[in-house]
Amino acid sequence: MTANTTAYKAPGTTGAGGAGGTPARPPRRRGSPLRRSGWTPWLYLLPALVTLGGLLVYPIYQLGLISFLEYTQAQVSGGEPTTFVGFDNYADLLGDSQFWQVLLATVVFAATCVLATLFVGCALAVLLTRVRALPRLVLMMAALGAWATPAITGSTVWVFLFDPDFGPVNKVLGLGDFSWTYGRYSAFALVLLEVLWCSFPFVMVTVYAGIRAIPTEVLEAASLDGASQWRIWRSVMAPMLRPILIVVTIQSIIWDFKVFTQIYVMTNGGGIAGQNLVLNVYAYQKAFASSQYSLGSAIGVVMLVILLAVTLVYLRLVRRQGEEL
Repeated sequence: MTANTTAYKAPGTTGAGGAGGTPARPPRRRGSPLRRSGWTPWLYLLPALVTLGGLLVYPIYQLGLISFLEYTQAQVSGGEPTTFVGFDNYADLLGDSQFWQVLLATVVFAATCVLATLFVGCALAVLLTRVRALPRLVLMMAALGAWATPAITGSTVWVFLFDPDFGPVNKVLGLGDFSWTYGRYSAFALVLLEVLWCSFPFVMVTVYAGIRAIPTEVLEAASLDGASQWRIWRSVMAPMLRPILIVVTIQSIIWDFKVFTQIYVMTNGGGIAGQNLVLNVYAYQKAFASSQYSLGSAIGVVMLVILLAVTLVYLRLVRRQGEEL
């Protein structure tokens, strides 16, 4: 016996396949308005954006605003009204020959620090791959100790080490009472050594991690082909580490361009007659030592523009490398 059953057909359909054999579409789910509009990710980011806005956007706004005003100790104390002067502070700054000298010194000093940091950091990163576990651990701990030392503490220790009267460096080198901070270039060299000491661990650890990610077969093949260590670095490691090297280079430029503590502590505020001034210390002297807050703010805006340009280049390079990967 065959059961004679009649399937229920919904109005407007002609069987299981519908008209023309097209399967019936399931009813669409209506998502929440926030999900449909794409606002959900921004809701998760909102607390961080509010925090960054309070910590970054508002101070930058105030910095730019003060740079367009006549704002000295007289205005701070209320003795004179604050007046809008437009680009006069920038005109005075760009017309000051000392500003250009300090800018040149800052660029040269930062470039030298970056090159030295990259060289030492990369060399020690390669060395870490060649030594045994115990020496590697000791070198890592020593480097991380230097990296974790506060800048003002490290600067004070280096000043003592190179002190002409009590420092052990002059006694070991037989330099007598030679003062490292008296001459312009010797003072810059002393600060460079301290900046290098506290900066190379970042490059070393980052590049070492990148080297460990390179397949060992590639390095072994280059070694079997008779390539020297320098050739392996130049032709094999450096191209494969290019994204990492771009990151550490740009970040080192930003850090070394903003050096303040080391110069201020080790040269006693910029050296004799300001011979060791960099832009950060120069802005501090204009704003607080001379009470020219608007001029100091203008210097800060100029530094912000320069570093923003470097950051944009960094982001463009990282994006390009990301597309290639």
